[in-house]
Parts: sequence; structure tokens; C-alpha cells
Amino acid sequence: MTPRPGQGGARTLPEGFVWGAATASYQIEGAVNEDGRVPSIWDTFSHTPGKTLNGDTGDVATDHYHRWREDVASMAELGLDAYRFSIAWPRVASGDRRGLDFYSRLVDALLENGIAPFVTLYHWDLPQELEDAGGWPERSTAYRFAEYAAQVGRVLGDRVHTWTTLNEPWCSAFLGYAAGVHAPGRTDPAAALAAAHHLNLAHGLASRELRAAAPDAQHSITLNLHHLRGEPEAVRRVDAVANRVFLDPLTGRGYPSDLLEDTAAITDWGFVRDGDEKTVAAPLDTLGVNYYSPTLVRLWDGASPRDHADGHKQGEASPFVGCDDVEFVEQPGPRTAMGWPVDATGLEELLLRLHRDHPGLPLVITENGAAYRDEPTPDGHVHDTDRIAYFRDHIAAMRRAIEDGGVDVRGYFAWSLLDNFEWAYGYDRRFGLIHVDYATGERRWKDSAHWYRQAMARARRGELP
Repeated sequence: MTPRPGQGGARTLPEGFVWGAATASYQIEGAVNEDGRVPSIWDTFSHTPGKTLNGDTGDVATDHYHRWREDVASMAELGLDAYRFSIAWPRVASGDRRGLDFYSRLVDALLENGIAPFVTLYHWDLPQELEDAGGWPERSTAYRFAEYAAQVGRVLGDRVHTWTTLNEPWCSAFLGYAAGVHAPGRTDPAAALAAAHHLNLAHGLASRELRAAAPDAQHSITLNLHHLRGEPEAVRRVDAVANRVFLDPLTGRGYPSDLLEDTAAITDWGFVRDGDEKTVAAPLDTLGVNYYSPTLVRLWDGASPRDHADGHKQGEASPFVGCDDVEFVEQPGPRTAMGWPVDATGLEELLLRLHRDHPGLPLVITENGAAYRDEPTPDGHVHDTDRIAYFRDHIAAMRRAIEDGGVDVRGYFAWSLLDNFEWAYGYDRRFGLIHVDYATGERRWKDSAHWYRQAMARARRGELP
């Protein structure tokens, strides 16, 4: 599908620039026991006492599985060029065709409304049966993922604008298998490093299947790259295990030597077999970039109280494997409800870094947004002025990177279309453009939704913030 003509502002944005919003399957769909869906690791994790805030689960979430028509109508009214969503592997794993039929209907409805489908194959909801067999630390999971990709590609391939194999594999590997604060809740640093490699391998294997099924589509992966500031040695250590563990092999450079040295006491990396790095380095049409806030690091002296302001829920262990001598420092300034500092200059600097380190690789901002505890006023409005300011400043930072830095950015997706299940934080933190009453499922536009609709319209006329 070709996005709407004229959507790139003539002053700053490339032709074909895409404006959109994003969601993820387990966070919005609900209907966990319907139409042949099998349990996922997040079903198991969220139903385990103490793992999520207030014991919240995604059993119902925003009930998108039943209210998807209403949600597509909202997207059309917003004027989105594209909608980025994920397919629930557990809806496909059983072989029950009704799961894929749901996504087929959704894709058709998007196309009928002039909205390009940006499909992510994996946003953290691994079928529990695969975790029971070892999960991502096991090589076989990568091959199962490729089979799943082929199955979905055969059904949807010719209708999808952009295929994304994985969303934020760092979270899957290191929050799930090292820190234990995400599903499946394991705390084994060697397993986390093996998971990282097998996620990379899964990307490469799945990319082959998707290109065969959809040769005219765009093919991508989305990373949550940590924009790091602070002492150079601390930055280097964290950058290796937070960013370059994915960036380098994905772009044909193999695993960085300093990462291997930093983690030599944890693993010998024997899970990387001959030919793996070539498979991982499958061609990318774009790289998806998720950005929320910067991270400040320094070397820890080993004696004073250690700062843990890394932006992630604190667990029994650190997700930053091999970084035991690094601490994460509190930053001044305003914060979101997640406790994350608000600093749009980090986005600009991250885009410039990628442009410098990986020239010729087009970028798409696949998630950017802020959580606040916004609630409707008595008159039914949601006045989320802080979120509007966040979007305005980050879109302006993107513009500067394009205009002044020459960065090739092809699109921007707000996170999120809807308030939703925010993983281990349950329903306490709201990211949506659209407010959801979790008791009734009622949707209502926040002020930020109205602002975003107007901002997209202005951008198409070349009037960016």
C-alpha cells in the first residue's frame, strides 16, 4: 500500500513520511481464551502473585479483540497514515484459523480506511509451551519463530506495508531472563545472553520467510536503544549489552569484541554457531527506533549506596549483564508517571548517532510517548497538557535531526493509540492518546489526540512544530 500522497511536509520531511500510532497484542486485545488462543508467558506471569502491580492481567485489557472496529474508526478519524500493531503468536500457535482470520479482518479494515498496516510478529507474548521447552535461551525457539513467520506471511503478506520481526528484543532477553521483572521471570544472566542471540537468529530466519512471502513489503526490526550519557567507560559497558548486542550483528558487524570480553566470565558464547552471524544480518529496509528518555551512567565505587535509576522496574538482579561496576544515576528535571526523565534532546542525539554509525540505514520512530495518570474531569475531558508538550518537543527534536543533521527518518508512531496493560505496572500508567475506562471499555479522546490530529495535518502542509 502507498501511504497518502503529500503526507511529507515539503519543508522538512521526506516524500512518503508516515504518521501513525502503535499498540501491542497482549496490552490491548483481551479475549485470552477465545478462538483457539493458547496461553502465553504473560498469561502465566501476570497470574503469578506479586509479579504485576495490583495483580493486574491482560485477560480483558482494552477488549480490542471485540472492539477493533471502533478502534479502526478512531484511527481513521485521527487521520493516521499507518497503524503499528502486533500479532499474538499464541493466537496462531494452535493452528486454529480463527486467530489469523481476526488479523486478516483488521488488515482489510485498515486498508479500506487508507491506513497502512505495520505488523510486528513478536511483542513479547511467547507461547507458554515454548517457554516450557526452554524459551528463547534455546536455539529451537528461533526456528519455531521462523515457522510462525512463514505461516503469517502466507496469509497477510501481500497486504502489509511493513513487517517487523521483533519489538525490543532487549526487553525479551534481559528483562525476561536476567532481571526477572518481565515474563518469564527468570534471573539467569547466561540464559539472557543466549536469548539475545537466539532472538537475533530468529529475526534473520524470519526475515527470509517474510521476504519470500512479501517481496514488495518493507522489512524491519524495532530496538529500544538506550541513549547513554555519563562517564565514557560506563557508557561503553552499558552500550555493549544494551545496544550493540543487537545493532552490530544486525548490520553485519558481528558481536562486538568488548561485549564478549565483558561477559567472558558469564558465558563463552558457544551458542553462536558458524553461519549464524550471516543469517542474523538479513537486509533491513528500515530500522525501528523506540525512544522514551535518556540514561545517565557512571562507574560505581563498590562501597557507597548504588543508584539504580535505569528506567526499569527493580528486580532481584540487574538486566545489564556484565555491568556490575556501573550505576544508573538519577537525572534532574520533569518526569513521567513511569519515573522517566523528559528530555527530547536525547532523541535528536540518538538519531544523529545512528546516522553516523550506520549511514544509509533509514529509520522509523516506532514508539515515542509518555505515561501520566490522567483521568477525565467531571465534564468528560482529559486535559493531558504534559503529554502534548512531550509530543511537541520530541517531534521538534526529530525535525532538527532531519533538517540539521540529514538523518533519514521515514516515519513517527505515537505510543500509544490506547491506554492499555502496561506490563508489570498493570493498569496504573496510561500512555494512550485515547482514554480507556477499564471497567466499561468506553473510549474517549484526550486533548493529546485532538492535538496529534491537528499536528499531523499541519505537518503534511509543511508546518511542523
